[in-house]
Amino acid sequence: MSTVNNSGEPIDRLYQEHCGWLQGWLRAKLGNAWDAADLAHDTYLRILRHETRSAAADSRRYLARIANGLMIDLFRRRSIESAYLEALSWLPEADAPSEETRYLAIEALVELDAILHGLAPKVRQAFLLCKVDGLGYREVAQALGVSVSSVEKYIAAALVACYGAFYMGGA
Repeated sequence: MSTVNNSGEPIDRLYQEHCGWLQGWLRAKLGNAWDAADLAHDTYLRILRHETRSAAADSRRYLARIANGLMIDLFRRRSIESAYLEALSWLPEADAPSEETRYLAIEALVELDAILHGLAPKVRQAFLLCKVDGLGYREVAQALGVSVSSVEKYIAAALVACYGAFYMGGA
């Protein structure tokens, strides 16, 4: 029995009709067949999880939109992973974390990146200036050209987002 999505179209038919095209489209964008196959698979998983689909006439555009978002996530993750591994390369070998610790750190960094990208630009900037650069609220206000009370609201909003992601499982 095939799974049917919201539009009533069986997902197996969507897969049969467009998977080859989607993998080719992704292969052209990514430059390799392995990542293309993985992202095509993830695209269909996303459709199954969310059980939403546009009209059959827009199938390829819909698949490309989902796959493009997943491709952006892949590039962002690889960028984060590369920066983290570059930072680790400066450590003495004796201080290098285990593979498991590296994996967990990268996962945490990817999650933090998603939280930060979910914030409004000024909220994100205020949070980073305060928490990463160590600026006080008055200094952040001057840097952003806003009031101290705005900075307080920005930091509170960022902390609520972090709290929600950490304790409630959503950014």
